[in-house]
Amino acid sequence: MLTTYQTLANLALSEFNDVITRTQFIGGTLINPNKLRLVITDGSFIDIWLSLDGDYAYHWERRRQTGEVYRWDNAPHHPHISTFPDHFHNGDEHLIVESNLNPRPENALREVLKFVRQQL
Repeated sequence: MLTTYQTLANLALSEFNDVITRTQFIGGTLINPNKLRLVITDGSFIDIWLSLDGDYAYHWERRRQTGEVYRWDNAPHHPHISTFPDHFHNGDEHLIVESNLNPRPENALREVLKFVRQQL
């Protein structure tokens, strides 16, 4: 998974250096970290978690800055959403809407970081 996280870290720093200040691998081992953290210019951060079987979460933690949280994920908790299991927590853990996030991690990260750029 390090290769994937390293690829995403490089993408974030090269294409979104106006938004990302640094990257960090979190948990696990040096070769197999649990997730990738991207630190945003406003002090917030995005944690990216990807599994080998296709589960994912892109979690933008802004509670300290604005009280908001944004998360794209595919945990099967919201069967009433038309894009189930994919969904988006839109500013609040309880405001859940459809998500059409690209399944390729590189493209998904671009979509997420474009959203971040617009919000900042």
